Amino acid sequence: MMDERNLSMLVDFYELTMGNGFLENGCGEQITYFDMFYRKAPDNAAYAICAGLQQVIRYLEGLSFTGEDIAYLREKKLFSEEFLQYLRGFRFTCDVWAIPEGTPIFPHEPILTVRGPAMQAQLIETMVLLSINHQSLIATKAGRIVTAAQGRPVMEFGSRRAQGYDGAVLGARAAYIGGCAGTACAISDIAFGIPALGTMAHSWVQLFDTELDAFRAYAKVYPDDCTLLVDTYSVLHSGVPNAIKVFKELEAAGHRGRGIRIDSGDMAYLSKRARKMLDEAGLPYVGIVASNSLDEYIIRDLIMQGAQITSFGVGERLVTSRSEPVFGGVYKLAAVEKDGRIIPKIKISENAVKVTDPGFKKVWRLFDNESGKALADVITLADEVIDDTAPYEIFDPVHTFKRKTVTNFTARPLQVPVFEKGQCVYESPTLPEIQRYCKAQLETIWEETKRFENPQTYYVDLSQKLWDLKQEMLGRGFGRPQEGKA
Repeated sequence: MMDERNLSMLVDFYELTMGNGFLENGCGEQITYFDMFYRKAPDNAAYAICAGLQQVIRYLEGLSFTGEDIAYLREKKLFSEEFLQYLRGFRFTCDVWAIPEGTPIFPHEPILTVRGPAMQAQLIETMVLLSINHQSLIATKAGRIVTAAQGRPVMEFGSRRAQGYDGAVLGARAAYIGGCAGTACAISDIAFGIPALGTMAHSWVQLFDTELDAFRAYAKVYPDDCTLLVDTYSVLHSGVPNAIKVFKELEAAGHRGRGIRIDSGDMAYLSKRARKMLDEAGLPYVGIVASNSLDEYIIRDLIMQGAQITSFGVGERLVTSRSEPVFGGVYKLAAVEKDGRIIPKIKISENAVKVTDPGFKKVWRLFDNESGKALADVITLADEVIDDTAPYEIFDPVHTFKRKTVTNFTARPLQVPVFEKGQCVYESPTLPEIQRYCKAQLETIWEETKRFENPQTYYVDLSQKLWDLKQEMLGRGFGRPQEGKA
């Protein structure tokens, strides 16, 4: 896996040309505010799961440019010596706020906000987007698959079909955040402590003279961790009967077989028949693992059809998010500072979804005090505070007649400080802590919002003050000072 500390030149080239241009025009040190957010969740879902912040932190902590980098840029004959010397002595000095990994996130709300000199804040765009887009995509897909499994363990099995080795390793990390129990990717266990899991391939069975010989040989090596792949020849006529023989032999020797794995065929039918055979043989403790091109829809249907599957191994459709393999996060300028004032900036487009929310902002989640469920998110200007001791009116920022007054709620800001003047001030949780946090946060989301088909809309509203600012800027086409000092 590539080390995030050595990726300073993983930038879109325009970030370098703009940086040089900023310097040449005397605005390189202009303080700017950039927001990263997404516009639409994958798979027509209502929400996504935030992931990838730890990789952003590692990248920013190691951001520097080598002599080789400077030489490469000099050869392009596009950059001034002043800019090249700036890069040679580069030091990251921005402030960064971000939503913690594992948090359910919704369209248009700032996931990560950067405040700092234009040359720096623009330069990090690609890696911020790459890190959070990829892992949020996979964590979101994993969360959906784990939800479909209804408490049955899901193992990530997708390394061989991932988009490159970083896709495999970081994909396993993101899948674990989303709720997977482990991974087939051994290096992810080394790098992140994700439990590495696995059984055997069909080649193991084929290598021996008979299937029974293959099963006995495996059981001899792993008597207390024996899961047998039963579909190399015939699941019901040879695979399961031979597995039963071996498991009974293990029993006689004081061991217990762990399970069988089915990797092809009608999983619902085969698992029900296999379960009956195992139970009749006195092996109710032997589990049934299903694999082979599974996703949340297939798993949901298998369970609805009464499949007797105790765990799932999910590969390519998880680690590539095959159904929708792009997470559309964007990184947009929201404000600049001038004379100690924050000047909001807005991007206006004929495509309404691409119109940005201006200004330096804060994201709040409102939780119902009785149920603990999330009621709505509200984006405010940074100097606003939501008073949760009094009734608070929320409204749809597009269909403004849709209004609701909420009471008996708790308002919590979602973003936390990550960097202050270039120094990391955030203590990253362990990966198991992130996974537990993600599970707890998903439990605050209503089941109707987590539906796979036509989920209930979760509202991300604007405060009245922010909505008024946006409407004024849309009407005028340019910015005015935001209330409050920087």
